[in-house]
Amino acid sequence: MSVLASRLSHPGAQHVLGVLTGAGHAAYFVGGTVRNALIGAPVTDFDIATAALPQQVQTLAEDAGIKVVATGIDHGTLTLVLDKTPFEVTTFRRDVATDGRRATVAFAKDVAEDARRRDFTMNALYATAAGEVVDPLGGLPDLEARKVRFIDDPEARIREDYLRILRFFRFTAWYGDPAKGIDAEGLTACAALADGLQTLSTERVTAELLKLLAAPDPAPAVASMGQSGILSRVLPGAADTALAPLVHLEPTLDLAPDGLRRLAALGGDAGGLRLSKVQARHLATLRSESGGNDTALHLGQRLGPETAAEVLALRAASLGQPIPPNARSDIARGAAATFPVRAADLPADLEGPAIGAALGILEAAWRASDFRLDREALLARL
Repeated sequence: MSVLASRLSHPGAQHVLGVLTGAGHAAYFVGGTVRNALIGAPVTDFDIATAALPQQVQTLAEDAGIKVVATGIDHGTLTLVLDKTPFEVTTFRRDVATDGRRATVAFAKDVAEDARRRDFTMNALYATAAGEVVDPLGGLPDLEARKVRFIDDPEARIREDYLRILRFFRFTAWYGDPAKGIDAEGLTACAALADGLQTLSTERVTAELLKLLAAPDPAPAVASMGQSGILSRVLPGAADTALAPLVHLEPTLDLAPDGLRRLAALGGDAGGLRLSKVQARHLATLRSESGGNDTALHLGQRLGPETAAEVLALRAASLGQPIPPNARSDIARGAAATFPVRAADLPADLEGPAIGAALGILEAAWRASDFRLDREALLARL
């Protein structure tokens, strides 16, 4: 068995392919499934393209005892569920009309026709159940060279869906070769058609931006976004100057890549993004706290270990400074610190507002001592 075949050997996915090909229909793994399998990246979703029409797929699946969910049947997509695992099966198709956000499609029988409606050459790769690669548009050399390139005319591909502008930068960040730089023809097309971003929903733009920023190192791609004017379109007032330093500093504090943290580093007006309430609150905390001067110890006590580490990394990146020595241990000590005095510990003659005032004074003293004063030492101050 070839290496590719072993990476595509998921029993459920193989069974779905077998049901389709066994009935005489062409069927292949496609897109990110094949791309990731070829480069050794995790394959988390098994997408399948087939010449079988949606109704044929549904009938074959149901006859084989596979649950069918009509997730996008109008566009030829069905989700087949086997042992609680979903497999997205889409009929070969071609675009009939597009408006920059959505497409009207017609079904096709030719895999090359199906490939031509996709965005990048590395996403137009197919593979048989046995791991044989089908490459209608020459995407394999691009993948091997880690070159993110639009299929045929970049401007035509972008006009089909303006989200492809942001996808171009995301795929460059995740799969491109930083040493070779970004594809110049694609970058020029993105800059020329940047006005089209205004037609997209805030949900789609936000999701794509956060996926881009979650790449291991999005800094080179984001720098290209800034130079081409794309960054200011989606995040007015943003600057990428702190992003590369942040990416460099994150491992020092054992911080995994995180899109929201990197978004905080860019600054700018995030009001045009569609963040959840939790995300918006966390972004506001990261931005406000990173402008302060609390020590690692005190940040750990107030914010908890993870957020404190994020704040320290953001602050150091914005100032062009290293992470303070012993930052992780100070954060941990601060996070473990608990104010040792309770109202019940106070003298009995204190009542009402005096109780709160006394606790406030003692807590201030406790913080000033870097959490070293214990209960007895604090109560002795009353």
